[in-house]
Amino acid sequence: MDVSFQKVDNVSGLLTIKVDKPDYQEQVDKSLKSYRQKVQMNGFRKGMVPMGLIKKVYGKGVTAEEINKIISEKIYQYIKDNNLKTLGEPLSDEEKQKEIDFDTMKSFEFVFDIALAPDFKVEISKDDKVNYYQIEVSDKMVDDQVNVYKQRNGKHVQVDSFEDKDMLKGTFHELDENGNPKAEGLVVEDAVLMPSYIKDEGQKILFNNSKKDDIIAFNPNKAFNGNESEIASLLKLDKTKAAEMKSDFSYQINEITRFVPGDLNQEIFDQIYGKDTVKTEDEFRAKVKSDIAVQLQSDSDFKFLLDARKMIEDKIGKLEFPDKLLKRFMLLNNKDKDEKFVDDNYDNSIKALEWQLIKEQLVEANNIKVEEKDLTEMAKAVTRSQFAQYGMMNVPDDLINQYAQEMLKKKESVNDLVDRIIEKQLTVVLKDKLTLENKGITMEDFNKLFEK
Repeated sequence: MDVSFQKVDNVSGLLTIKVDKPDYQEQVDKSLKSYRQKVQMNGFRKGMVPMGLIKKVYGKGVTAEEINKIISEKIYQYIKDNNLKTLGEPLSDEEKQKEIDFDTMKSFEFVFDIALAPDFKVEISKDDKVNYYQIEVSDKMVDDQVNVYKQRNGKHVQVDSFEDKDMLKGTFHELDENGNPKAEGLVVEDAVLMPSYIKDEGQKILFNNSKKDDIIAFNPNKAFNGNESEIASLLKLDKTKAAEMKSDFSYQINEITRFVPGDLNQEIFDQIYGKDTVKTEDEFRAKVKSDIAVQLQSDSDFKFLLDARKMIEDKIGKLEFPDKLLKRFMLLNNKDKDEKFVDDNYDNSIKALEWQLIKEQLVEANNIKVEEKDLTEMAKAVTRSQFAQYGMMNVPDDLINQYAQEMLKKKESVNDLVDRIIEKQLTVVLKDKLTLENKGITMEDFNKLFEK
């Protein structure tokens, strides 16, 4: 067997493999003997089918299968032994590959296109400067988060007078043109209405200063600008009838319900942070501020990594890629798409590939590794973050571990965790090796940085 590689240009080459009968015949014979032992044919006992018949029926397929195995092994071995930095899988050359006939040919030549990664080196030092935005934790941010906790621990109470955002429950009576209850008109009991959602200001102000048992003349069609869905929901009609309903209604208020946020007390403190971790409102607000600062550091790190990436990419300059070959590879991997899809998405794919190659160098140069314990800890961190989104800050460790273990059973989740760990460790490395130009910034101005 002869394996040779010819470099076509800086980023592509041809790998040629010549296979002769002695290279594959022994393995083919073994496979055919195995087939003979297992196959069943009419007129023959199992394992007694003549070898000539086995070869006639299965010889071509087995030969092709064994040669393909040999080819795959040799390609992998050659790439490994010669330290070729390849992109994607080898593809059969569309011009130089001759037609293969396993029926008549004994010797074969296979020619593969090989896409090579561009040759470059990532070099970074303290001479390289990158902005690091330290987001300020404002009093409003603390207030907003405290209010979220208060809202989650609030309750609904019955009141006698209406205020904005209260919910009403009452009875609708359809009125005639004189403002009197219409004979056989529509009556809707237990109709729920929130005046704050009324679109027409003239109809909305009818409820100002209203009280329980008040009766208010009201036009649903005007109130909701003829929106069929909202009128249908309010009057418990189907949309067709709701569209035709233009009448005024009287609405007698039977109940007024108000949501009252929870008080900041020890019960909330313990629920969020664990028993007796904080004991006063000042301590609670300080803990909330600290939590927000930790979350904002993740945002700062994310922006830093984006800026560090751009700095490194600009420093390296434009890299050369085997565009024609990679587009062909991209098309083969998206068989349900056409060439327009490839053209539209190719540039973004190359940008992602470029960063992946840069990351690989940085990971190798800085000995960044993902250990099993790292995966477990990241799974736990992600789980805690998910619970925190619902205000659950003090979830028991055994429950965190249970959810984390379930996450680690899914390949897709593990891949995502690996990416997170690598980027987290890479951020630490870059923050140490680059010069950070610290800049204080408000959350509002920080968000504007992503609009550019």
